[in-house]
This record gives sequence, C-alpha cells and structure tokens, in this order.
Amino acid sequence: MAGRVGGVAMLTFLLWLLLLVVCWPLALIALILWPLVWLISIPFRLLGIAFEGVFALMRAAILLPARLLGGSRPH
Repeated sequence: MAGRVGGVAMLTFLLWLLLLVVCWPLALIALILWPLVWLISIPFRLLGIAFEGVFALMRAAILLPARLLGGSRPH
C-alpha cells in the first residue's frame, strides 16, 4: 500500500510540474489555493465521518433482531 501511495504522489507531482511548464500562472494559483480548499473541506469530511457512524448505528440496530435469531451475517 505504501508503494501505491508513493506512486500516486509522484504522479501528482509530475502532473503539477507539467502544469508549471505549460501554464505557470495557473500552477502557482493552484499551489496557493490548495491549502485553502483543504481547510474548507475539513467540515465536510467531519460531517461525512459523523453520517457514516450514524448510518452504521442504524444498520446495526435494524439488523440486531436478525442477528439475535441466528441469521447469516451480510458482507
């Protein structure tokens, strides 16, 4: 898995270098705005984590009777 992450990071870096060569003002704007976009996305990530937990809890509550009666566990 670490090799795949490194490969994706290298590809991203190479694409950014290509953008820098082809259109350097756009590349610099992207470089400056990327941290702002990341900061703005943090609340949405937290909401996604919270909703995932709520839906997992609802699924567990709905499937609890079947699991108690010995039903097969879904994958």
